[in-house]
Amino acid sequence: MSLDRVAALTGVRIVDLTQVMAGPFCTMLLADLGADVIKVEPPGGDLSRAMGGRRLHMKGKDHAPFLALNRNKRSVVLDLKRRADSERLLVMLAEADVLVESFRPGVAERLGLGFPTVSSRNDRLVYASISGFGQSGPWADRPGFDLIAQGMSGVMSVTGSAGGDPVKCGIPISDLAAGLYAANAIQAALFARERTGRGQRVETSLFEAALGLSVWEATEYWATGEAPLALGSAHRLSAPYQAFRARDGFLTIAALTTAHWERLCKVLGRVDLVSDPRFLSNAERLAHLELLVAEIDRALATRSVDEWVALLLTEGIPCGPILDYAQVFDAPHTAARRMVEVVDHPVDGPVRTLGFPVKMSDTPPSVRRAPPLLGEHTADVLTAVDAGQSVWEPVRPA
Repeated sequence: MSLDRVAALTGVRIVDLTQVMAGPFCTMLLADLGADVIKVEPPGGDLSRAMGGRRLHMKGKDHAPFLALNRNKRSVVLDLKRRADSERLLVMLAEADVLVESFRPGVAERLGLGFPTVSSRNDRLVYASISGFGQSGPWADRPGFDLIAQGMSGVMSVTGSAGGDPVKCGIPISDLAAGLYAANAIQAALFARERTGRGQRVETSLFEAALGLSVWEATEYWATGEAPLALGSAHRLSAPYQAFRARDGFLTIAALTTAHWERLCKVLGRVDLVSDPRFLSNAERLAHLELLVAEIDRALATRSVDEWVALLLTEGIPCGPILDYAQVFDAPHTAARRMVEVVDHPVDGPVRTLGFPVKMSDTPPSVRRAPPLLGEHTADVLTAVDAGQSVWEPVRPA
């Protein structure tokens, strides 16, 4: 492969001081895009190495959560409370392009690794911080956990069934969104550096990330003056647009336009609903949503999910079955889109990992390296540091 086919971020050097999810997710995305990421871990390792239940047939000590978020990285163990190790890290940072940290506000400064200190040695460094609630504000010192951020950002108030108890989003949306926002901002800061020659401070939080995704909810509140409520799978602005029950399970239907609605009624054998005054317009359908769902569910009860999906798609009506993850990973489309990759772990052997969800024609992301063992690369990296040599990998063709 020629040099112009290397991954997009090849040559970008990142020191990762993060643990668990938001930060490791951010740096894994950047590593998949080609960045050289050195994960600096405390002597006990990233907390996710011991999180959750053990995976079946695992031979090594690391648990599945760590393996899910740390591919394409090298691991170096440093005790940053020791001055010698802190100085070694500063030597590494002198040649780095990016530092990503997820300490509570003030911790990096106490370790002698705050932005002013680090940037004084390398003013081209992009210094990224991910925390629970940001580096400033009344809530800045609160502990940052996905559950807490979902609750305090409003997300839990609009998740779950209408009138039910608050429910968190099924995936850790605050953590993952913070990682995504941080990765996006880091790349923007690197691009800006091409113009200015200087790095900068980048920071986000679980709270801001979750709130930043609340586009419809914020709009509804500002437009009506009323806090939006949970709607189950229903949409705030369109109906019918949600999950419905068929004879043997559930499917989603998104009849967004008048044409969709009229064709849906025809396929269901309920053309009378088109002229029903309760359902004449999208506004009326939203106002009578409970009645609308009951009518559609009644019609869908006559056939299976697969039968309805086939009929609806034939008529150009957006729909799909609700799949569990076993079904998703068994689906031919998942394989066709390369959303499952296999990496060879030094202890556990072949390990499945999610594929990169964006495809790039000229600078493709890749899964190149298994999640590292704790301190797997400490000796090599620190030997280079102590000898005054570069710890960063040379740029080679992919």
